[in-house]
Amino acid sequence: MKLIILDHYSQASEWAAKYIRNRIIQFNPGPEKYFTLGLPTGSTPLGCYKKLIEYYKNGDLSFKYVKTFNMDEYVGLPRDHPESYHSFMWNNFFKHIDIHPENTHILDGNAVDLQAECDAFEEKIKAAGGIELFVGGIGPDGHIAFNEPGSSLVSRTRVKTLAMDTILANARFFDGELAKVPTMALTVGVGTVMDAREVMILITGAHKAFALYKAIEEGVNHMWTVSAFQQHPRTVFVCDEDATLELKVKTVKYFKAPPQVNRKGYIYSTGFGI
Repeated sequence: MKLIILDHYSQASEWAAKYIRNRIIQFNPGPEKYFTLGLPTGSTPLGCYKKLIEYYKNGDLSFKYVKTFNMDEYVGLPRDHPESYHSFMWNNFFKHIDIHPENTHILDGNAVDLQAECDAFEEKIKAAGGIELFVGGIGPDGHIAFNEPGSSLVSRTRVKTLAMDTILANARFFDGELAKVPTMALTVGVGTVMDAREVMILITGAHKAFALYKAIEEGVNHMWTVSAFQQHPRTVFVCDEDATLELKVKTVKYFKAPPQVNRKGYIYSTGFGI
């Protein structure tokens, strides 16, 4: 597990975007080998998306051979509603890059059979060869996607009832009116994300500090579903200084330790996790 601590939100966003860019370039995708990327919504990834759009417009990155799978979608919200995750992704990312629409996959919260929609989503991920890099964000209660506190840590894509804390947090997107906030969603499971070959989780802001503490310094706990990624062989947590306020000083110092050079000239790191 690695923890990358940057001074500010903008720096964390740029670090994450560069990491995604470099992973895609190193993968060298083509017509017979697509890079599969899991993506989140919400305010946290917006800075990262803006930088990725910038890389595309500068000619540094192409999404022509990238397939994306989004984490979740509200149930019952029209696809063209301004707060649907379909609208979010197209307005904030997809329409600004060269990705083919048929290579973007977002759950349909208006499907006639919601569980069948979830099962089909899992099959689409398998057909694409699995997720190469799954990027996620978390809520203040440590939920990833809509895997609310108490969710199974081996869960798959399914229908999920939203916790009141999540509804309250999302009310700001619905004019502050709780009655307008959907109470159910389709979401990938914790197990779905754990199956990815690599996971990067973005955590910024003081309001996420306790969740980061639970994710890093305490044990795996289904009441804090993000903690499950302690057990993933390739997890990168990317945060800003504000998000570290609940961590122990020695934890922050460990993960911020610069690389060291031994007597033979080999570079190794005392921090960043393993």
